[in-house]
Amino acid sequence: MQLTILGCHAATPRKNGQTTAQLLEIRGQLILIDCGEGTQMQLRKLGVKFARIQHIFISHLHGDHFYGLIGLISTFRLLGRSADLHIYGPKGIKEIITLQLKLANSWTDYALYFHELDHSEPEQLLDHEKFAVTTLPLKHRVYTNGFLFREKKSPRKINQDAVVTYGIDIADMENLKQGKDIRLADGTLLANALLTLDPEPSKSYAFCSDTAYLPKLADWVYGVNYLYHEATFLDMHQDLAKKTQHSTAAEAAQIAATAKVGQLILGHFSSRYPDRNEFITQAQKHFNNVHLAEDGKRFDW
Repeated sequence: MQLTILGCHAATPRKNGQTTAQLLEIRGQLILIDCGEGTQMQLRKLGVKFARIQHIFISHLHGDHFYGLIGLISTFRLLGRSADLHIYGPKGIKEIITLQLKLANSWTDYALYFHELDHSEPEQLLDHEKFAVTTLPLKHRVYTNGFLFREKKSPRKINQDAVVTYGIDIADMENLKQGKDIRLADGTLLANALLTLDPEPSKSYAFCSDTAYLPKLADWVYGVNYLYHEATFLDMHQDLAKKTQHSTAAEAAQIAATAKVGQLILGHFSSRYPDRNEFITQAQKHFNNVHLAEDGKRFDW
């Protein structure tokens, strides 16, 4: 998996900081997560081919998480897009977008599919051949979801030395990848484990957008490789976190520690803090593997 942070700042775009948007690549598939104002400009800076994006996941209907969506949809149209586009987001997102398209008389020439969400418990949204996506209902001032992305199990790897030794026909390779045993011409049955190697473990990523501290979230993201969790505030503004239903860096780290995740990425920073290193300091009191999101930063695993 490869994650690119397109924007990671709270509330409003800044001269040197964009609002929330991320690009996730899973086995060659590009997925857009949230689409704050200016997202398409960030994609252009990275040289991303817009046509490769087939699925967009919107966490909630606050402007810093979706105001860039209508612009991106319109640009797709101007570029002559023909591929279907699937948008997953809270109930109401279809009304917002289609009203804008209607009043501008700018209907898309490609199929636009809305998948509106109102789940109060995690539910699978997408069952792609290469990955699956599940909702993570969060606790915010409006209905909000995070999203859990998991790779599908990879085919087994062919043990080249073994297949040569046993004279396995090339026609049997696909069956081997699927975990099947092979019977030779003389009737000998060879166990799949003799001829193949274990695939790489499936990878996972959890995106937790705006949310108050939510302990049960740890159960839902348990053991993921990377967890992105908002950290709008530092401890000194715990009262603001509660009032606005956001989280502190320490609270995000507590979720990561309880969930035993591999790595934690903090983002959605309030502009009131000139020194972001304090987010690391406060988070590492609870969890060691902490990273700060930065516009344009990439994470590979």
